[in-house]
Amino acid sequence: MSITAERKQELIKEYGTKEGDTGSPEVQVAILTERIRNLTEHLQTHHKDVHSRRGLLMMVGQRRNLLDYVKRKDTARYEGLIQRLGLRR
Repeated sequence: MSITAERKQELIKEYGTKEGDTGSPEVQVAILTERIRNLTEHLQTHHKDVHSRRGLLMMVGQRRNLLDYVKRKDTARYEGLIQRLGLRR
């Protein structure tokens, strides 16, 4: 369900704005998106896992807040990010 350290480092390199950038909204959204996708797969087979479902909803809300922040600060950056991540909005 969780992402591996190697996968997390790949996401940091891919979405980071500079070397070792772990705090930028792009990196945070990318990591949350990966965790959301993993948890969604888990819930497709374990549909009665209510505790994980709550965690999933909290992560989706956190990602939404970060995306709203990026959209408020820089619309072009927001558009590029959602396109790279393959999100609907």
